[in-house]
Amino acid sequence: ARLEEVGAHVVYGVVGHKTHAKMAMVLRRESDRNGKPALRRYAHLGTGNYHPRTARLYEDFGLFTADEAICSDVHQAFQSLTGLGERSRLRVLAQSPFSLLDVVLDSIRRERDEARAGRPASIAAKVNALLSQQVIDALYEASQAGVQIDLIVRGVCALRPGVQGLSENIRVRSIIGQFLEHSRVFVFHNAGEPKVWLSSADWMDRNLLRRVEIAFPIKDERLRDRVIAEAITIHLGDNRCAWLMDQDGNYHASPLRGRRRQYSSQSELQRRLSR
Repeated sequence: ARLEEVGAHVVYGVVGHKTHAKMAMVLRRESDRNGKPALRRYAHLGTGNYHPRTARLYEDFGLFTADEAICSDVHQAFQSLTGLGERSRLRVLAQSPFSLLDVVLDSIRRERDEARAGRPASIAAKVNALLSQQVIDALYEASQAGVQIDLIVRGVCALRPGVQGLSENIRVRSIIGQFLEHSRVFVFHNAGEPKVWLSSADWMDRNLLRRVEIAFPIKDERLRDRVIAEAITIHLGDNRCAWLMDQDGNYHASPLRGRRRQYSSQSELQRRLSR
């Protein structure tokens, strides 16, 4: 009501599906290369909420871009949410409940097939929860094919790592520290050209099938490498805040925690951002 009072047009989303995607679009009047007036689109997509309090407590990623393909997809997604038109055909983004689950499953199976062919294959993901049976089954298949899988799951996880003949190539850890680990990041080896997705969605049926969610690829190589470093690599080296899951679903402190040099991924990220 307060937004509407100041002139904002508030739309309440799609009936039966919670809108959980984090998107913003700015349409700006600029000049083109010839100096003529033109409109240009800018888009922001994130893994976390647009909320000043959680921004101080949660760890998240956001992308601000003028990439025309991404902006076009964001525009189409907003049209679907605010109108009564047909399902939009997105070129770059993945959207639930339509295409996101298929993108995740196809990416996992592509790594599985690469491993079966004797080629390098790996998967790394950071999510808040892992409960989707379809995703878990696909990860088990990939592990049995020889894919190396690292999962950083902050909360509930129904997958069991390290089970002989089922998931011996899967490792699961949770990072518990000063900040709430909230970003969702999916990294696939992709034949040596890593495919990196950021998303608002966890690997749960409710997110993949019953909510409006967005996953977006990181196309710029420099940004892609930064996301891999800050979302995956740093956390895999944590020996202070990391808890490792065993094959029975129990968590244990990192066996490296007793080392003289304590390494906290959250402290390292703060140090990097304060440069």
